[in-house]
Amino acid sequence: MPVAVLYSRALSGMQAPLVTVETHIANGLPSFTIVGLAETEVKESKDRVRAALQNAHFKIPAQRITVNLAPADLPKESGRFDLPIALGILAATGQIPIDRLDQYEWAGELALTGELRPIKGALAMACHAAQSGLILVLPQQNAAEAALVRPAKILAAQTLLQICAHLHGQTPLPQFSHPDTPEQSTHESHYPDLDEVKGQAHAKRALEIAASGFHNLLMAGPPGTGKSMLAARFPGILPAMSEEEALESATIQSVGYGHFDITQWKRRPFRAPHHTASGIALVGGGSHPRPGEISLALHGVLFLDELTEFQRKDLEVLREPLESGRITISRAARQTEFPARFLLIAAMNPCPCGYLGHPSGKCHCAPDQISRYRGKISGPLLDRIDMQIEVPAIPQEELLRQRPSGEKSSVIRERVETAYQRQLDRQGKPNGRLSGKEIDRFCAVDETCENLLKQAINRLNLSARAYHRILKLARTIADLTGVDTISHQHIAEAIQYRRLDKS
Repeated sequence: MPVAVLYSRALSGMQAPLVTVETHIANGLPSFTIVGLAETEVKESKDRVRAALQNAHFKIPAQRITVNLAPADLPKESGRFDLPIALGILAATGQIPIDRLDQYEWAGELALTGELRPIKGALAMACHAAQSGLILVLPQQNAAEAALVRPAKILAAQTLLQICAHLHGQTPLPQFSHPDTPEQSTHESHYPDLDEVKGQAHAKRALEIAASGFHNLLMAGPPGTGKSMLAARFPGILPAMSEEEALESATIQSVGYGHFDITQWKRRPFRAPHHTASGIALVGGGSHPRPGEISLALHGVLFLDELTEFQRKDLEVLREPLESGRITISRAARQTEFPARFLLIAAMNPCPCGYLGHPSGKCHCAPDQISRYRGKISGPLLDRIDMQIEVPAIPQEELLRQRPSGEKSSVIRERVETAYQRQLDRQGKPNGRLSGKEIDRFCAVDETCENLLKQAINRLNLSARAYHRILKLARTIADLTGVDTISHQHIAEAIQYRRLDKS
């Protein structure tokens, strides 16, 4: 009998390498063997496939069935290979036509009844299938998600019998196109509004700058001053995602969760892990590496509340991805790389009791206690946070004000969008992600600004990294003002956002 050849895909981080499923049936004692570095979930597929074929009233040959998943050195996991294995048996026994199988890629887990169950990583598979030019056949539950990849050709099926009817030319499978998603004009309605936060004009200004240039931000202040409220409203003023960013963010969530909710399309993710989260939970890991919080927050916000309550060793793992925007997870058997380009928003109390500098004077922490408390955040990590601001207690008259006194998120977001677009037009990326050479080119300053920067370096003992971050901040402030040249006022304001360096 001929060897039936079908195509599917494995999952390795964000990648979906091609897998060739070869099925051969030979004379001999009845057996069913799957080879090609198949893990337990794949080896168990022979029982699911056998039952599904029987319940769909297909014939299973009482011969030696050998299924090879190539390449042999690529680990294969999950039940996504059930469908191509079942079709391979049917093609090798002449129960379905074999001539059209090379036009498709197949993925789907089979129920014992022959129904198709959803798989994880459908978006990653669709991205690679679109590059190959083949048609991807998926379970019905995965089709809308996979169709977010515009060039991809997606067919959806609910049962094995529907696929066989399609191959016989009887009932074609429906093709899914890119789904209709909500317009970005309603973006801010998905997040609470900034005008609900009373006072804190300085903190709101810092959030606007951070959103415009994609700068990391740390807020320090006593309990109840609105730090968590400000962070929760921050995604509502971020600029809209591009199609490429939205697809990459959706793909990482599809890999992490097993699926992607298309109602969240083009909404920037907001991740807020508890301070008991481990380093592996933050950066990702496991025997089969999965993305952590920093990757699930891709092109969105990672909010770390009570920053000093995190274990110091767990916070240190953020240093590399904050610089490179990627994280590499190495295990004995494999190495996986995930994107980790996120905006870090952090909040902390100024001292162990939380009331240092509070008008009530309730703080009785000793200087060495305060020093040890703040020492939980290492200098290298603090150096990578562009903006460090104090969020003071709200004055009583402001707290008792009935009507909001601040601007709505929609108004702030318009200014952010304008400044962000200026950056894209000038350099193709936000200011917060400029490299050293790009800083020299796009953040040039005059002699007055240089003198001001020299004073700041001497008084605050700034590192070279902090110096460059001040320049990038000043560039963003100038973009918000709508001017091309950085002035000493922009430099002076940028220096004010390095308060923890001073303290």
